[in-house]
Amino acid sequence: MIVITAPTSAIGRLLVDELLDRGAALRLVARDPSRLAPEVRERTEVVEGSHGDAAVIDRACDGAEAVFWLAPDDPAAPSAEASYVDFTRPACDAFTRHGVKRVVGISALGRGTPMADSAGLVTASLAMNDLIAASGVAYRAVVCPSFMHNLLHQVGAIKEQGMFFMMIDPDLKSPTVATRDIAATAARLLLDGSWEGSGQVPCLGPEDLSPNEMARIISEVLGTEIGYRQIPGAALKERMTGFGMTDGMAQAMVAMFDAKNKGLDQAEPRTAESTTPTTFRQWCEEVLKPAVTA
Repeated sequence: MIVITAPTSAIGRLLVDELLDRGAALRLVARDPSRLAPEVRERTEVVEGSHGDAAVIDRACDGAEAVFWLAPDDPAAPSAEASYVDFTRPACDAFTRHGVKRVVGISALGRGTPMADSAGLVTASLAMNDLIAASGVAYRAVVCPSFMHNLLHQVGAIKEQGMFFMMIDPDLKSPTVATRDIAATAARLLLDGSWEGSGQVPCLGPEDLSPNEMARIISEVLGTEIGYRQIPGAALKERMTGFGMTDGMAQAMVAMFDAKNKGLDQAEPRTAESTTPTTFRQWCEEVLKPAVTA
């Protein structure tokens, strides 16, 4: 039995489909089971509730061999540590109590870099990895740069202003990764019973691109000129708090992008194993363009 947390998330949804295609027995932890596709509900066990709830995750881990762990975005959390580390504490107790053999989690690049201790959301995510590893369970953190998927939050700006906006330096080349490739890596690890101990598995996408290069590719795919504009941290924080994010979480997001601008995501060496297949152009053609033209 494999437990999947956040099964309706951008990664979790794809992971569930892939594991079901491979015949895996799944137990899904979902706050709102109605968001699961009917065919998914029919083929899985569903535990209703938050996987940050001690009683819920305890019930989910009973008899489980492996767990996929994804701490959800929580803009209402008082701090990044609360969102990642405190949220994960009940799960670590459940892993130990029920003898879970393997846990695969989603985390960020940056371990061992000078920026790791002051990178906001990334720092908290790395601390979450340490917490899970300290529980004694075999653990692999799938560590990622920024997701291509995040551009879907800017579909409105792309359509209405012909622009997208980030804090990243316009000419800074960085890796980006598709959620489908993250899900494929997680599925492989969850189905492989041979690994032990703790470690990380990077997913870097196939290429490093700057925001200006991304804008050029988006323009070519959409057939219209799309530009990129860098925004300062203060403006991003004001925008996020205006959407209801707490000051602590907004500041943690700014700190993360500050660290990325200092090279946080470039420190991981690219290898054949860490290079995942989906190109940014392919993702734009298959995901972004349909969202913009819908």
